[in-house]
Amino acid sequence: MKNIKTDSMNTAEYMNTSTVKQTQKAVFGLNAITRAMSFGLFMAISSAFIMPLVANAGDGHDHAEEAPAKAVVTEDDGHGHGAAGEAEEEHGLDALKLTPEQRELAAIKVISLTEQSFSLEAVATATLVVDRDRTITIAPQVDVRVQKRNVVPGQEVQQGDVLLTLGGVAVAQAQADYINAEAEWSRVKRMSKSAVSASRRLQAQVDAELKRATLEAMKMTPKQIKALASNPETIGSYQLLAPITGRVQQDLAMLGQVIPAGTALMQLTDESHLWVQAELTPAQAEKVSIGSKAIVKVGDKSLEAKIIGRSHELDSVTRTEQILVSFENSGHVLHAGQFAELYLPDAQQGGVILPDSALTRGGDGDWQVFIEDEDGFEAQEVEVVERQRGMNLVRGLASGSNVVVSGAFFLSSEQAKSGFDIHNH
Repeated sequence: MKNIKTDSMNTAEYMNTSTVKQTQKAVFGLNAITRAMSFGLFMAISSAFIMPLVANAGDGHDHAEEAPAKAVVTEDDGHGHGAAGEAEEEHGLDALKLTPEQRELAAIKVISLTEQSFSLEAVATATLVVDRDRTITIAPQVDVRVQKRNVVPGQEVQQGDVLLTLGGVAVAQAQADYINAEAEWSRVKRMSKSAVSASRRLQAQVDAELKRATLEAMKMTPKQIKALASNPETIGSYQLLAPITGRVQQDLAMLGQVIPAGTALMQLTDESHLWVQAELTPAQAEKVSIGSKAIVKVGDKSLEAKIIGRSHELDSVTRTEQILVSFENSGHVLHAGQFAELYLPDAQQGGVILPDSALTRGGDGDWQVFIEDEDGFEAQEVEVVERQRGMNLVRGLASGSNVVVSGAFFLSSEQAKSGFDIHNH
């Protein structure tokens, strides 16, 4: 039995060896192209079986017991942000930044919101008038003759610019009287107290000051008066200088004309500030308090103003009370005489009044305004409660916010080009 088993094993080994040799002979008997194709097929089959084994062997995880993956659901914030919105909130949004040249080109104007609320119904018609604290009427207190004109009506002048050259008999007499009085007072001052009585000393001093006051009433400056005393040959004329920086208004002076004492030659107004004069009904006047804020609308421009006075008296014809409101007129874009609408504070409404130029539409169609802070300009969605006459009652803004009221369309365009998200949550 042992011999039979051994013979069988030898026979099997011989057959295997014979098979291998035959296979090798068959393979190596192929031509070069066939051998190359067979080798490529062998390598492809080997890669298909070996690569998954290598990948699974190196990750160190038991994949057989791994739980099925769960779907991640991100809640939408109502604006279609989803996960992208969370990523934006995590990293923050960049604010729009403009150079001074861009601000000027886009006519960017910003106002700071007050704590007071307004109403589109609490509105009164008004008229712009000059700021009386910044307006000067030039009326020499002696008869003068206009010798030369140096400005035209409506011209902007700086303090110290020459307006007119004035002269005449009365001017020469006033200047001569001052020169004589000043010389007498100078002589008396040098005399000892024993040489001149106290009354004489006082009389000389008073006379000199009186003659000086006359020249000042002619609108001569202290520098001009001092120069006159040392140059008597210049009597007979003087240059009328602008006492403030402003615009020439009510110019009545004509060459060669003799203007009686006290007649207004012209008026200078600093238009950087103007007043608003409005007539209010008794019901409207009850809500007004000195120092409270108001909004002035002239055409497509709106400005924040401050109530500075009220008459506390009803007109016998119109049965209205007059109030005065002051505001800054940057760039002198508005002028006295223009009609305006005055929006008054109203605590019951609970909102702010903004012009149409302050509002734009965001990417999702909601209303938005632009807020300026130290980082630049950022869009913020707001609720528009009511709209009429180019003005809007808006809610959703904190008091003290710096809101762009002019140039918002430019910022919206820049925002769209930059690809910023419009939401400021």
